Amino acid sequence: VVLSTDPAEARTIAADFLRGYLALPNYANNLLRSGFTEEDISSISDRLIDAIIAWGDEDAILRRIDEHRAAGADHVCVQVLTGDPREFPKEQWRRIAAALH
Repeated sequence: VVLSTDPAEARTIAADFLRGYLALPNYANNLLRSGFTEEDISSISDRLIDAIIAWGDEDAILRRIDEHRAAGADHVCVQVLTGDPREFPKEQWRRIAAALH
């Protein structure tokens, strides 16, 4: 998840995170089987980012988590992403934790 309501910022953070995964054939092939295109993957399209990375304020992220639960998930993995992958996002985790309770 990216705690940012700025679409450009959120998508940049998400794209930076996804770039390494999308270079791996197993991840790319799974996304192709799920209906994404080669162009979605090679460009890390907004469509791809918006489908697989929740971003926005706490309410927007909780809605995305609830979508997974409504679809039958009983475990939803949440990973907070920031612009600095070396940073531990303590403040963002606190915001998400407070929103979940």
